[in-house]
Amino acid sequence: MGKKGKTARLKRNPSPAFWPIHRKESPWVVKPSPGSHSLQKSVPLTLVLRDMLGIAQTRREGKLIITQGKVIVNGKVCKKDDSPVGLMDVIALPESNKYYRLMPSHKGLYLAQISKDESTVSLLRVENKSTVHNGVQVAVHDGSVLLIKVADPKNPVEVTYDTFDILKVSYPQKQVTETLKTKEGNLAVITGGKNIGKFGKIVEIEKTEAKKRRQALVMIEAAQGQRYQTILDFVFSIGETAPMINTVEAFVSV
Repeated sequence: MGKKGKTARLKRNPSPAFWPIHRKESPWVVKPSPGSHSLQKSVPLTLVLRDMLGIAQTRREGKLIITQGKVIVNGKVCKKDDSPVGLMDVIALPESNKYYRLMPSHKGLYLAQISKDESTVSLLRVENKSTVHNGVQVAVHDGSVLLIKVADPKNPVEVTYDTFDILKVSYPQKQVTETLKTKEGNLAVITGGKNIGKFGKIVEIEKTEAKKRRQALVMIEAAQGQRYQTILDFVFSIGETAPMINTVEAFVSV
């Protein structure tokens, strides 16, 4: 009989390069369950506790911590040890008073320690939106969907969000408190490609006509004057004159 569906197992060698694991220690590694982030842009929660934070020594220990409800992801208790966590996700460990946010770096993703106050807010990038019978669904980069109720779904004037706009939300209610357009002059971080993790100001966005806007070329200028070119799909705005979150420790005002 032929193979049906995708496998639930993952070998260490083909796993994402930024995972902090030994490639030849054992053949298998925890595979993130289908969910908010893709395999190449996420880390299973148990690897965060075991390999990135060193709280657990084995997967069994990490699973025990998680199933006891001691780990909060984006304002909600998470009890699945293979849950994927990715860009801008907030991981809280209330018992030890530790809070972290996943941020891009030259290696992929890293855990930036944040304060308790900052753990209640995050940034989401709008990826798409669609009209439904009772409002407008706004799809964001972490795989979730925000439903915004409007008076007339055929003419949703209340929804002013466009693709690549940034929404500042508060947890656990996930209420939008502030919005930011992705435009020239904004501060941004590169989330993919060879320049991943670079911070700077957007100095130019290519005007697209014959290709998709996601592939538009964008020029980012760092504080020291270096310039990095990427595509709009890899650009994540973080503020206008100052970052909207305090996680960007390596960022220097420009």
